[in-house]
Amino acid sequence: MSAAAVWIVAGPPGAGKSTVARLLLERLRPVPALLDKDTVYGGFVAAALRAAGRPEGEREGPWYDAHIKRYEYAGLTATARQIRLAGAPVLLDGPFTGEIHDPRRFAGWVEELGGEPVRLVWVRADPATLHARLTARGYPRDGQKLARFAEFVAATRADRAPPVPHLALDNRLAAPPLTDQLDRLLSGQ
Repeated sequence: MSAAAVWIVAGPPGAGKSTVARLLLERLRPVPALLDKDTVYGGFVAAALRAAGRPEGEREGPWYDAHIKRYEYAGLTATARQIRLAGAPVLLDGPFTGEIHDPRRFAGWVEELGGEPVRLVWVRADPATLHARLTARGYPRDGQKLARFAEFVAATRADRAPPVPHLALDNRLAAPPLTDQLDRLLSGQ
């Protein structure tokens, strides 16, 4: 029996990953189990930041990566693998910047997820789009991103395609509708 598929919707915060994930869930059969990083770990992250005396909006940087992000991603990966072992497909929704921009790291992650098939959907967004969306949604977790916007854009590699196999969706402000792009991409699968 072949493993159930893993779909990964990745891109910078504010790129539109949640919208893409919702559109995929409407189209994929069987419907995958959705593991959204912010839904699964949002409350835990807020509590951990408070307990450590860190800024409420901190979601990037060396301290966050070492003390929180690595555990978020490890938990999502282990949960996705467990769901797949039970025979159900999974859709992961998160930035996954380091994982998708390093071919060796991505290959190791695919193995941790239980192997192929893994389908990466990269949501492209430029700095202007990210700034507009982060500002409009007004989440406290975006405060540090907006305060250090140039650093945030550089760290998330927003407009740089991953060097690993992926399906690209353009979600910049002037891009064609996501539904049309997604239907074209999925017709080739």
